[in-house]
Amino acid sequence: MTKDQLRKQLRAARREHVASLPASMRTLVFLRPPAPLLDLIPENATIGLYRANRNEAPTASYAKFFFEQGYTLALPRFTDEDASMEFARFSDPFEESDLEAGPYGILQPKADAETCRPNFLFVPLVGFTDKGERLGQGGGHYDRWLADNSGTLTTGLAWDCQKVDPMPTDPHDVPMAAIVTPTRIYGPFA
Repeated sequence: MTKDQLRKQLRAARREHVASLPASMRTLVFLRPPAPLLDLIPENATIGLYRANRNEAPTASYAKFFFEQGYTLALPRFTDEDASMEFARFSDPFEESDLEAGPYGILQPKADAETCRPNFLFVPLVGFTDKGERLGQGGGHYDRWLADNSGTLTTGLAWDCQKVDPMPTDPHDVPMAAIVTPTRIYGPFA
């Protein structure tokens, strides 16, 4: 099965899974990072997050948690659709007053927000394996950013239904340090 075929299959499974969850359940999962994950995060880290779409594992509660713990937060930002992804400071996870719509229609830090480099990064994914392999959206933004920023610890957030094995991989695919689902943590991986 090709990556594109697998993405299509996994997106459908994820959409069906999220649609089956009661609204109250969606607000409870991914409320607070599990303790073993917190042990991986360096002191004074800059935490990179993503703005979850309707079917992705949500990150809003994690952003609030890390903000309240005094961490610096960052979100991806694009100047246009042809630009490389960068990260910029996200300083208002409660009201999101420091965000604006970006070229992909996703809220991102405003143009005047300080650029920063996360050293711990939560990444979106379409699929994953129990070895830490990640199938992304297909644009390659995170793989390119991680190739230019080696040493950044990465964790994927996912629904349990997104686990697959085997999964096609390419040499440029960057494995995760851990994967967190509502029911377990995979990793940390060496």
